[in-house]
Order: sequence, then structure tokens, then C-alpha cells
Amino acid sequence: MLGTVGFSTVTTAATPLSSDTQMALVKTIFGNISPKSVTSSGSGIISAQNMMYRHSVTIYDSQTFKLKSTIPDTVSLFTFGFSKNKGLFKGAPVEGAYSPDGNYLYITNYSMYGNGYHHEGHDLCSPASHYDTSFAYRINLRTKKIDEIYPVGAVPKGIAVTPNNKYLLVSNWCSYSLSIIDIALHKTIETIYIGAYPRGVAISSDSKRAYIAEMGGTRIHVVNLLDFSISAIPIGVNPRAIALSPDGKYLYASLNQSGRVAAWNLQKNRPGAIVQTGKDARSLAISADGSALFVTNYLSGTVSKIRTKDMTLLQTIKVCKSPIGITYDAPTARTWVACYEGLIKVYDNK
Repeated sequence: MLGTVGFSTVTTAATPLSSDTQMALVKTIFGNISPKSVTSSGSGIISAQNMMYRHSVTIYDSQTFKLKSTIPDTVSLFTFGFSKNKGLFKGAPVEGAYSPDGNYLYITNYSMYGNGYHHEGHDLCSPASHYDTSFAYRINLRTKKIDEIYPVGAVPKGIAVTPNNKYLLVSNWCSYSLSIIDIALHKTIETIYIGAYPRGVAISSDSKRAYIAEMGGTRIHVVNLLDFSISAIPIGVNPRAIALSPDGKYLYASLNQSGRVAAWNLQKNRPGAIVQTGKDARSLAISADGSALFVTNYLSGTVSKIRTKDMTLLQTIKVCKSPIGITYDAPTARTWVACYEGLIKVYDNK
């Protein structure tokens, strides 16, 4: 490892730091799912985005693990004013992000399926490939219906909402771009070129900066959300997922090809430590107190837990054949893991 991180947290004797606990399996969830990702609302529900293999988003109670609803990805583009065809179209939910008030869930769709869509997206691509563009959806969590859709680029993957509920950000894998959507206006107001394979998206707590991983390169792009200017952090090869510390002082990124997680000191604008976790490091989650990171190692079939204070590997556990998505649910202090083969595993941190 190189250097130290020095993240500090506040806790009480009755509430141990997440970095002082161990993950322990409490539940395996089965069903008609093929989860690419899982996302905690922080207020009692977890969503699983099930791609084109199930054409659905499933919603679970974070306390009881019970399935609350299954929401199809089928929409009428005509109803929303985006097609002359009155037929139905399907999506392919990749990732999700909740509105700050918890009323909505936004999702990206890898591809669209229906009349007029003939060039399905692919993981190897460029803007010159001319794959079909797609849509992000807004799901009303009261009605469990898709009530708004937003045209974005080709193969959208990462998604995030600014804490002030002003912008929705979507990374477009094959378009090499970032879509910035004004939520009040329901339209894209900026499209920013990122470079090969934009992936993870994270936003500062003050809604002033967005961080975008360029997975086909070595940089985290920093977008100023006040004037849309852009700078970069040289984080390392193949950055995929991004997590920010709760105090906003540190950024963490999974480096996919090397199977590592890197830290960056945002205050001093310099690298922190790097830790090896497993083969094909993918999604990241951070505990509510900021003391622990969780990363899925896709080809190793494992999840690793890291202490952020010094980037020490605390625990690596076998999870499933293809762990790909991960989220931390603050109210329950549980880590949810999406296994692409068709299940979800939930771990206590006690």
C-alpha cells in the first residue's frame, strides 16, 4: 500500500464503527431476478435492476427482505411524446438512484426493445458504432409506475441525482458522454464528452461537483455543476465505481482490471493508499459512518471489506459465482450484494 488516508468519524460506545464489525450472511433472496445492481433508498427499501434478462425492477423491504413489488420496464414512448409508434417498448434496467426526498427511483436502460430499435448496445463500442440511444426512467414509488422518461445516449449505465434535486446525471457507455438532465425542466441541458466508457457517477454533498469514472482510461473526471467546466483526477487504470466519504474529503474508486481499490485525498488533491481486493473489482459501497468500504470482485466470486482509515483489507468472503452490484443500507447496517446469476445476498455488519 502507498500512503495513508486518515478518514475520521464520530461514534459512540453503543455504536461501533463499521470497520470494527464483520460481515455475516443473514439472507439469500431468490426469485425471477437477474440483478445487475442493487440500490438502497436509505429509508426502508432496496431496488434491484434486472437488465434485459427479466425486464424489471424489483423492490424489497430492507427490514424483512420481502418483495414489495415488481415493476416492468415496459413503456409507451408515444405517450411520452418520443415515438409515432403507439406500441409498447421494453428497456433493460442497469442501475438506480433515488431522489433526495425518496419519492422517486431513477433507472438507466442498457438498451431499448421494440419497433425501430434494431442496433442493441454492446460492451465494446464507441460513438462510431452508432448503437441505439436509450432512455432513463423515473419510477413513482407511490404508484409503482414509470411516470417520466428522459432520452440519453447509447448504453447508459451510471446514474445519480444531485442532493439538491436539481440535476439527474447519466453516464453513456457507448456515446462516451455524460448527460445532465434538469429535473424541473425534464430535459437534457448539457452533454459532456468524457472519453472511452464513462461508468461510475458520484456527486458531492453540496451538489457542486460530479465525479465520473472513465473506465476505458485512467481518470476520474470532475464536472463543476455550476458552470459545467471539467478537470480530472489521475486515479489509475480502469476506474469503474466511485464512492465519496460522508465528509467529502476522500474519493474511492475500484480499478477493475487490476482488482484494486484506490483512495484520493480531495482536500490535498493527491493519491492515498491502494489495496488489492480480488479479480475484476467492480461495484463499491461505503458505510454510513464512512469507516468501511465494500467492493464486489466479479471473477473471484467475493466481496471485500476495507477499512478506509488506512485502506486495510479487513475481510474477503465468498459470495456467489458473479457478484456484480452492491449497496449499503444505513438504517439496518446491512450490505446487499447483487449476484448476476439470479439472487441477492444480504449481510449484517455486527
